Amino acid sequence: MDQYSYEITMPSLGADMTEGTLVEWLINIGDEVKKGDIVAVIETQKGAIDMEIYQEGKVSEILVQPVTKVPVGTVLARLATAVEFVVEEVDASKDAALVKTEPHVEYVVNVKKEMAVPVGTVIASPVVRKRAQEQHLDLSNIKGSGPSGAILLRDIEPASSVSSKSVTPAESIRAAIARAMEKSKKEIPHYYITLDIDISPVQQWLQKENADKEPEQRMLLLAVLLKAVATTLIKYPQLNGYYIDGSFKENKAINIGNVISLREGGLMVPAIHDVEQMSLTEIMDAIRDISSRSRSRGGHLRSSELMDATITITSMGERGSDSVLGVIYPPQVAIIGFGKPRQLPQVRESEIVVCDVITTSLSADHRVSDGIVGAKFLNALAKKLQKPELL
Repeated sequence: MDQYSYEITMPSLGADMTEGTLVEWLINIGDEVKKGDIVAVIETQKGAIDMEIYQEGKVSEILVQPVTKVPVGTVLARLATAVEFVVEEVDASKDAALVKTEPHVEYVVNVKKEMAVPVGTVIASPVVRKRAQEQHLDLSNIKGSGPSGAILLRDIEPASSVSSKSVTPAESIRAAIARAMEKSKKEIPHYYITLDIDISPVQQWLQKENADKEPEQRMLLLAVLLKAVATTLIKYPQLNGYYIDGSFKENKAINIGNVISLREGGLMVPAIHDVEQMSLTEIMDAIRDISSRSRSRGGHLRSSELMDATITITSMGERGSDSVLGVIYPPQVAIIGFGKPRQLPQVRESEIVVCDVITTSLSADHRVSDGIVGAKFLNALAKKLQKPELL
C-alpha cells in the first residue's frame, strides 16, 4: 500500500465559523495518533475546543505554531499514513482531489510519490471554493499563500472585511450567530408546525423518580424530551441528517445538538451522540457534562461535539416563553423547539381537566420534507411522551 500524507486542517465547527486560533499542540513530530485522539486546542468564538483527529498515522510535519489565528481549512500539520484514500488523478486541467470525512469538513489530500504538483493545479479547501463561488472569483487567477500554493480564505477576502476594532467574546459570538442565521433564512425554505403536548404523565413519572434523590442527581424533563425525540426520529429519517451539495443525506446516528445559553451572552450547541441508544440516566449525565464544559473556562468541548449534530433542540425551560420557533442550523434540516411547561385546561372524555402542557414546534427544510411529515412526527412524539416509563 502506498504512503500518503493526511492533512490536519483548521476545522469548521459550524456554519458560523470562518477562522480559529491554534492555542496548543498536544502532539509532536514522530508521535503516532489514532482516530479520536485529541491533537490540539483551538480557540473560536465559542471558546477553547479540543480538536480531534479522524485518521490514524504518524505526525510528519507541524506547519503552524501556537498562538496563530488562521482561516478554516488552513493546513496545520500532516500525518504519514498507510491508509488508502480514494482519490482521482491530478493533472493540469483538474483541481486537487478532495476527500470527505465528517459532514462539515473536507481535507485536501496530496499523494506522496515524489512528484511535483502539476502546473495549473488549484489547491483550495471547500470553504475557499464556496466563498470564491459566492464572490464570482476565478481561483486559477489567484496566487495562494498556503503550503504548496494552496489558496486560503485570506487570499480571497477583501481587505475591507477585516476590522481593526477589537470586540468582546460576546460580540464575536453574536456576530457568528448572526452570520449563520442569516445564511439559514436566506437559503433554507423553512416550514413551521406546532403542537400542544400533554406531558402530565412525564411530570408525574419524574416526581416519583426524583422523590428520594438529591437535587444534583434528579432527572430533568429535558432528558426525557431528548430520548423521546431520538426514538421518534428513527421512523422519520427525513428530519435527521444534512442538506449538502443540493441533496439530502440521511444520518443513521441520531446526534442531538442542545442549545445552551452562555452566561457572557451568546449560544453554544454541543451534540449528544447516539441518543437513541442511551438510557435516560446516561442522557441526563451527558446533559450535565456538556452544560458544565460549555460554561466553564476549564472544561473544553471536543470538536466532534460541535460538528456532528444531526438535529437541534432548543428548550425555553421553566422561565422561558410559552413557545419558540427555531431557525435551522445548516447543514441540518430541522430544529425542534420546546416552550416552558405550563398548566392549561384540556378536554378529556367530555370533561375539562387541568393538564401539564408543553408547546412543541418543528422548523424543517421544505426541500427535504413536507408539513404532513412534520405533523406526523409531532403526533408520534406526543404519543411517546404518554408512556415515559417505556423510554
